[in-house]
Amino acid sequence: MSDALGRVWKFDHDISTDLLSPGTYAVDPVEVRMLHTLESISPSFASEVRAGDIVIAGRNFGCGSSRETAAENLKALGIACVVAESLSRLFMRNAVAIGLPVLLCAGVHEAFNDGDEVAVDLTAGTIASADEAHHLQGEPLPTEMREILAAGGIISVLQSQTEG
Repeated sequence: MSDALGRVWKFDHDISTDLLSPGTYAVDPVEVRMLHTLESISPSFASEVRAGDIVIAGRNFGCGSSRETAAENLKALGIACVVAESLSRLFMRNAVAIGLPVLLCAGVHEAFNDGDEVAVDLTAGTIASADEAHHLQGEPLPTEMREILAAGGIISVLQSQTEG
């Protein structure tokens, strides 16, 4: 079973929230902010990314400030999942809270390249190339976090609890 099947956008280590959501656009609506996502290191990212694409990165993805807009921009662009060697704790919490799937996976940065097609299974914590040449075991998220993701984010979970 695959939670996401998409094209890889590969980024290096230490991708900060400032790169994901430049402060110059912090007060702009998401429709404007998302157009500037990662523009200083990948100018064509926001214009070429497609819904269902997957971000793969090295260590310390989402480091820096606790800018919630970093995860929001990726979700608004249609990113299906972020898979990284490691994630900032705050970025991980913000991503799950808004319903953007994330997965920690050692070796992922070296195993895949831009444009590769990969399948991510959040329950099993795996990522595999479409041609099955690479199959890595990551760290599955706890059940509670997967339930929040499945609901579309924490707001949806809280709304369903108040309605029920």
